[in-house]
Amino acid sequence: MNFVRVENTVFKGCAYLSLFVSLLSLQAQEGQPLNYWAIEDAAERATLPKYKTIPASPSADLTPTDGLQPREDYRNWPRSHGDYTSSKYSGLTQISRANVHQLEVAWIYRSGDKPGNVQVNPIIVDGIMYAPTSGNHVVAVNGATGKEFWRYAPKGKTSRRGITYWRGPNRERDRVLFTAGTEIIALLAISGKLDPDFGNDGIIQIPDTCAAPLAVYGNTVIFPGFSKDVYGYDMSSGKQLWVFHTLPQSGEFGYETWDKMDLGANAWSGLTMDRGRGIAYVTTGSPKPNFMGQRHRGRNLFANCLIAIDVKTGQRLWHFQEVRHDIWDMDIPGPPFLATIERDGALVDVVGAVSKLANTLLLDRVTGQPIFPFKLKRAPASKLPGFVTWPYQPKPDLPEPFATQEFSMERVTDIGEENRNSVLKQLEGATIGWLVPNALNKPNVINNVNGGGEWSGVAVDPNTQTMFVNANNFPWYITLTQAPEDFVDESKLPETPGRKVYQSQCIICHGPNREGTGEFPPLIGLKHRSTEEAVTELLKTGKNLMPAAPHIQGQDLQNLLDYVFEKDRPETSGQTKSAPERPVYKFLGFKRLNDHEGYHGSKPPWGTLNALDLNTGKLKWQVPLGEYAELTKRGIEKTGTENYGGPVATASGLVFCSGTRDLKIRAFDASTGEELWEHELPFNASAAPSIYEANGEQYIVVPATGGGKLRLPMGDAYVAFKLP
Repeated sequence: MNFVRVENTVFKGCAYLSLFVSLLSLQAQEGQPLNYWAIEDAAERATLPKYKTIPASPSADLTPTDGLQPREDYRNWPRSHGDYTSSKYSGLTQISRANVHQLEVAWIYRSGDKPGNVQVNPIIVDGIMYAPTSGNHVVAVNGATGKEFWRYAPKGKTSRRGITYWRGPNRERDRVLFTAGTEIIALLAISGKLDPDFGNDGIIQIPDTCAAPLAVYGNTVIFPGFSKDVYGYDMSSGKQLWVFHTLPQSGEFGYETWDKMDLGANAWSGLTMDRGRGIAYVTTGSPKPNFMGQRHRGRNLFANCLIAIDVKTGQRLWHFQEVRHDIWDMDIPGPPFLATIERDGALVDVVGAVSKLANTLLLDRVTGQPIFPFKLKRAPASKLPGFVTWPYQPKPDLPEPFATQEFSMERVTDIGEENRNSVLKQLEGATIGWLVPNALNKPNVINNVNGGGEWSGVAVDPNTQTMFVNANNFPWYITLTQAPEDFVDESKLPETPGRKVYQSQCIICHGPNREGTGEFPPLIGLKHRSTEEAVTELLKTGKNLMPAAPHIQGQDLQNLLDYVFEKDRPETSGQTKSAPERPVYKFLGFKRLNDHEGYHGSKPPWGTLNALDLNTGKLKWQVPLGEYAELTKRGIEKTGTENYGGPVATASGLVFCSGTRDLKIRAFDASTGEELWEHELPFNASAAPSIYEANGEQYIVVPATGGGKLRLPMGDAYVAFKLP
């Protein structure tokens, strides 16, 4: 049998040609321009084989383990997500299945600055918790009492989802590392003062914001930019050492997979590192703007990828792409995780990631080859002018999906006749099916736009090779419409100072033409519904999903206001408005498919906690996560709720998980999924718990600040639990 190696992925026989047929179709014949208004030939697509498979790596070729990653003594929690493996695992065993029901509140820390949504999994080292507050400070708190030791106020918004502890040559030189706006900040852990030996008196200026915990290798600090790219900086001098472009530049590998470079492919969800091998792993989001596939045809590397990067040079070692030319916003939302599994009697080192599609990518840590055969299914063609879909999309059998991947009429809610009928009415005329492209002016029902897997990632027990993952499991409906005839492509207008500020600070969320992306609203027509004073205040404080941006000041602020309020527009009489080169569509926003009572429009469970055996790829158990008490009273079996907290696991066989709409934190038996304990929080948990030891006792602490995608009331609390 003949083999062809393509982008670190092996395909059998002629699969190379069929997988690249769409990309080849982008190439115009010599002398003939591309027709960007053409419609795909569904009949031609139907002639392709229904399935293709990327074979699993032979066991003999897998990388033998070099031993479990160093984790100090498993009594600390030195980095958000636990450590550099992002496995959210603790070796502490004082709290067990037998006594977990006795857990009680040990302390509640209230930051007292202002309510806000904290999405950072806090770190704890030597009994001291270091964490951001809802009012945008960073604090050190006694892990045994909840008493504050020190507080630091950065200029910019602190990292949304990560903080890191760095051990110095002695206790006095230990650092707390995080980002704030476009700065990396190093505080001396003992005092909360800026470390003068780091960068420029404790601060390194960086070209982008960052939403993830930093990683340190030797004297190099590594971070993924929120907008794009991954960077390495010298911690002493503050000098940039390297940059890996997640949106490839001209001449770089992957650049040819876009017919027009656009936005996205950003490593917003996190970074994990194999410290022994010096390899950093990142996961990336979809191409942006969402659902606008006509703007960036091609496979779109490195969007929707798990990527391995040499931390010494910044060079790509390998990549693996899940969704190709993503037109559904199916990011890989959580950080990668490292694990060691058993394969044919040998221990091998792997890296994994969970996706919004509820797939688990599991790859050899060094070669990037899949552990299980990775099946691809022939995907439906688009009926929209200008869309060229990728012919095959992921549909693996193993590891088993941990949430429903496709909405169908059989999945319509059954919690009550009125509930079902209200959903059926909304589905009249809708397009439904597995990765069906959007139609025009009718809703397209898609499962798990917010996951499947979530930004909070997974927990992994290294002793049982079990992965625990929370999931959402409900439908959305997405609608595209033709853009109005008076549409003006603002990216084609002469670039004003305000446009430059918008491109560097706002475009990733609000889109190239202020049309909005994801759950971030459009800014088109802002002059009709807001004022400069209101926007200035919003930039200072932030609101809901909008982070504060107090670093935009002075002339930059005024330039930005002039742009979004359309005061700096040049004459556009010569612009072609009604017939752009490519069709222009407008996205009408994310909408949950809900029934008349506001419950999800699919059959429960709507939120789950899942255990997956990484050795076999099989689910061990799946249980509802969260409860609507009013539905339980109506005799409806526990449904689970939308959730965003994330699990943590312990060596005593427990899994803790929170982030549910019912404001509770819960403990589960890691072997069976049985719920063993629950406790209500003052606000919904906004990130995963952390587990640590202080004064010989085991604690669990969880940020409970509310808000986020659940849009519940916000607060300022951290809540810690221990045995009486």
